[in-house]
Amino acid sequence: MSVLLEVSGIEGGYGGGRVLNGVTLGIDRGEILALIGRNGVGKTTLMRALIGLVPLGAGSIRLDGDEVGHDKPYSRAQKGIGYVPQGREIFGALTVAENLQVGAQANRARAAEMKEKVVGYFPVLKAKLQQKAATMSGGEQQQLAIARALISAPRILLLDEPSEGIQPSIVDLIGETLLKIAKETGIGVLLVEQDMGMVESIATRCCVMDKGRIVDTLSPAQLADEELIRQYLAL
Repeated sequence: MSVLLEVSGIEGGYGGGRVLNGVTLGIDRGEILALIGRNGVGKTTLMRALIGLVPLGAGSIRLDGDEVGHDKPYSRAQKGIGYVPQGREIFGALTVAENLQVGAQANRARAAEMKEKVVGYFPVLKAKLQQKAATMSGGEQQQLAIARALISAPRILLLDEPSEGIQPSIVDLIGETLLKIAKETGIGVLLVEQDMGMVESIATRCCVMDKGRIVDTLSPAQLADEELIRQYLAL
């Protein structure tokens, strides 16, 4: 495997306050890298910095060797960074098909091909293409949010708390689908997640974040150590 996303010493925050204090990590092709930590340690800020919604004060973000750390969010999407925010943020007044069309704007050339692929990964969407997104269940909306990010054929997919508010069976389904997508396409996945069952079942590695930096990287075997995980997630 070769490094797909390389994050080196990035700093950033909001309104002059610094939240990220030198984050460094790398994600390989086909890898699902989980990111865990207590609330408020900077996980969502990191995701927003990677997609370009939080400006960098220092450091670099390289995608396939190209520096993207100061590109606009739309440019990063065009270059291959897909983002599924916490809370999904789908367009409830639009249909499923229209939500997918919005996602396809970053890579229109592959829209038709990718639409077939994403509804193949999430077949529940195929029967609901003309349904308003707001009328779908939370699990269906989450699958739509992931499909909307995937339809632009990203090279890296950022997922912020995809299990939030979703029944366990759908969490398992989403996890299995992410594994399949990473294996078949070589896409890299960065997963911020509190559901340790999901992390343990799909992550290749797991980075632990505290006070705006990565403080440890855990192997799959270490993820099964409940006492170790409890220490890292203790309030």
